[in-house]
Amino acid sequence: MKKIAIIGPESTGKSTLCEQLALHFKTAWVPEYAREYLLTHGTNYSYEDLLTIAKGQLNLEDEITSDVNRMKLPTGWEEQMIFIDTEMYVMKVWCEFVFQKCHHFILDKIVERRYDLYLLCNIDLPWTHDPLREYPEKEPREQLFRMYEDILINQQTPWVEISGGYEQRFNTAVSSINAILFPSKQVPE
Repeated sequence: MKKIAIIGPESTGKSTLCEQLALHFKTAWVPEYAREYLLTHGTNYSYEDLLTIAKGQLNLEDEITSDVNRMKLPTGWEEQMIFIDTEMYVMKVWCEFVFQKCHHFILDKIVERRYDLYLLCNIDLPWTHDPLREYPEKEPREQLFRMYEDILINQQTPWVEISGGYEQRFNTAVSSINAILFPSKQVPE
């Protein structure tokens, strides 16, 4: 199964892009577990809560991946695909940005988990208010984006920066997926 992870700072269109791509490629996507957790438990989270959120995210990813494998969704591809809104790099950045440290569990899972492509969402979309979001100011958003970019530059999995308006982001993502994951196959844009 091809796993495409969509990462980046808050309010950069990650969930929207995941949903659009899953619809386009006729597959499923894994939502961000943190949203559900914070809506249930409140936004006054601790360092230990981030470990709970990380484990919940991985469990949700495993559950939906298993469902996709079992259902054999009619994607039209030789391999199944799944889109993942948030993975352990996001948890690492969150831990380090807020608490200046990261759980060993998260670091271990970064080493263990494999993805086929990362889509890094830029901060060039206007920030949208949401009671769960913390950083509307430009400076922390830029700092967070640089943290993600540094991580991706220093790892082996291919990645693409996604920027522009929603339509441009979607088109860049589709083109990148086709070119990087299916270079020898003619696929619809």
